[in-house]
Amino acid sequence: MINPHYGNIPPSYLFSEVAARVSAYQDAHPDERVLRLGIGDVTRPLAPAVVDALHDAVAEQASGESFRGYGPEQGYAFLRDAIVAGEYAPIGTAIAADEIFVGDGSKTDTAGVQELFAADATIAVSDPVYPVYVDSNALAGRLGEFVDGRWEQLTYLECTAENGYVPALPEAPVDLVYLCSPNNPTGTSLSRADLERWVAWARENNAIILFDVAYRAFVTDPTVPRSIYEIEGADEVAIEFGSFSKTAGFTGLRCSWTVVPKALTRDGASLHAMWSRRHATKFNGTPYIVQRGAEAVYSEAGREQVQADIDYYLRNAGLIRDALRGAGIDTVGGVDSPYVWFRCPAGLDSWAFFDVLLNEAQVVGTPGVGFGPAGEDHFRLSAFGTYEDTLEAVARISSLVPTLHSTTLIRSES
Repeated sequence: MINPHYGNIPPSYLFSEVAARVSAYQDAHPDERVLRLGIGDVTRPLAPAVVDALHDAVAEQASGESFRGYGPEQGYAFLRDAIVAGEYAPIGTAIAADEIFVGDGSKTDTAGVQELFAADATIAVSDPVYPVYVDSNALAGRLGEFVDGRWEQLTYLECTAENGYVPALPEAPVDLVYLCSPNNPTGTSLSRADLERWVAWARENNAIILFDVAYRAFVTDPTVPRSIYEIEGADEVAIEFGSFSKTAGFTGLRCSWTVVPKALTRDGASLHAMWSRRHATKFNGTPYIVQRGAEAVYSEAGREQVQADIDYYLRNAGLIRDALRGAGIDTVGGVDSPYVWFRCPAGLDSWAFFDVLLNEAQVVGTPGVGFGPAGEDHFRLSAFGTYEDTLEAVARISSLVPTLHSTTLIRSES
């Protein structure tokens, strides 16, 4: 009767464990000011253009003539058209509006997409990676047993300093590969050449790439692809996931999109038709007022306001990156991404460094091991705090790191 696979997964979700440890610390130290550079929630308010659109949509709901109830499960045409015009037309990709499905968050979408595939489909993920890709497949029973921090039937594509944090192609065939660019948690991006290799591999191996672009708006390098569909032939091998959460501060409103090209078929079945059927069965659509808010992101005023917030967070990322490097810690990310990734100082593992950072500096980050085995001795800091909090946090970290090295040296000599 009960799904046995729930018994196989670790009992606590990464960010839940982070929250629990922070809560316990604050209960024990109520007078301490804790600065949060951990979970990737935003702090900037919604853009004024978005707020105006929300108000207008609420007013529509107050009139019988303009009231909206159930909307199209796939999303209102006005938002799907806006996504095409705002996200895909500018980069020269021929994505049609009816290939876009509006959702309530890319976490939901990337967790749900595995339902399109057979129970024995084989999975590969870049490691480290966003935990939902792995956990959703574990709950579906595809990954076997969780032993010594690894899933027995999952292919890990390690991303390390040695390979530039770029996942290598699988050595053995797999059916599905989850990729994220810019990557969460490392903050690194896949180049055009990288994506060309992946698309060619997928076409040769009849595999499907599940490509998460939740952080595409943070890309500043003009040579970094914003979509996998910039690569020829990707529409036959890839599903893409986008989000307004970090782009426009919709972490509380919830709005996302999934692109399932009509050209993507397997075993004689259209994945576009399958996702449409699944969407209609399990989802009644993102609220009308939220979709109107998302549409406003692409207005002239909305673009300027949203970009100002992205620049704000990227400035924070630069502060974090420069402070860590000034303390002698090599980092990646923080340029085309709001995340900075680094090896824990003083030889600490990631949870040990989490505890030291919280207890000694009252700063919260995210342990790298929560993103996969390759993150065991790494750590992620987020740029989504306020500028003032970020300044104070990096000052605390800069003061702490030399102390850590000294303490470790004394312990080793004794």
